[in-house]
Amino acid sequence: MAALFALAGSALAAGEPVIGLITKTETNPFFVKMKEGAAEAAKAKGAKLLTGAGKADGDNAGQVTAMENMIAAGAKTILITPSDSKAIVPAIKKARDKGVLVIALDSPTDPVDGTDALFATDNYKAGVLIGQYAKATMAGKPAKIATLDLLPGHPVGAQRHNGFLQGYGLQSLDAKSNELAKPAEVVCMADSFGDQAKGQTAMENCLQKNPDINVVYTINEPAAAGAYNALKKAGKDKSVLIVSVDGGCQGIKDTAAGKIAATSQQYPLKMAAMGVDAGVEYAKSGKKPSGYTDTGVTLIAAKAVAGVDSKDTTVGTQLCWGKK
Repeated sequence: MAALFALAGSALAAGEPVIGLITKTETNPFFVKMKEGAAEAAKAKGAKLLTGAGKADGDNAGQVTAMENMIAAGAKTILITPSDSKAIVPAIKKARDKGVLVIALDSPTDPVDGTDALFATDNYKAGVLIGQYAKATMAGKPAKIATLDLLPGHPVGAQRHNGFLQGYGLQSLDAKSNELAKPAEVVCMADSFGDQAKGQTAMENCLQKNPDINVVYTINEPAAAGAYNALKKAGKDKSVLIVSVDGGCQGIKDTAAGKIAATSQQYPLKMAAMGVDAGVEYAKSGKKPSGYTDTGVTLIAAKAVAGVDSKDTTVGTQLCWGKK
């Protein structure tokens, strides 16, 4: 806290805008890259960046505390990836009532207009792309699908899950729903919390429930890695198709190695840079961004399939984030 206030004090003395970035965790490579992108953009724009995070995905209290500390330290813009899309809204309202610009990155609040603006991947489209790829790859073979989801009620988890089903041509829900569709082809649904170890356990449980699973959708690449480990342990790694979302460098390596068939790549550095730019503009002119800005998504696949637009893993590696 002392360091936080000292940093803010020097920034205010110099007339530099103070911008806060609150991520879900400090360990996920996606948020590490987001933090790097924000730091680079802040340095280039002459702003000071304060950073904080929850202890784990879902830690709303940690994010609320970080927000309160940043406001006390003089932040006039806060960029946040909400862990709990509903529970964070009252804290954000308090901040906005004090004149603080709040922008959601990557994940929307529930309701979406809980923040001034949202800079994020079109998560429904990300799901649609891998759903289309999975369907084309299966080439008419009946699907028995396992979904390794995020956590109950989270918009990003719902959008990717439902988008995947939509892309596969199955009964689904639209992008505004936070419920998870479950057509008959989905024989197992489990929460992975985006974690590799939990993803492995979830996949093991799904295989016990239905050993004939032949398609696995995962919320992100750490969960996909866990699913692959479980499948390999069961001797099924060559016969089950895994698709995912993220586009981190490790995920692209796993795609090139055949562990993941395809992944929808998103761009955390771009989200962070756009957020910092908006915060600096707000400090200078008082102009606030509004609504949703799509930061892009690209399907990366080791093997192209007819009728589905994708880029290869060489392109994915050039654009990936995390350790190469």
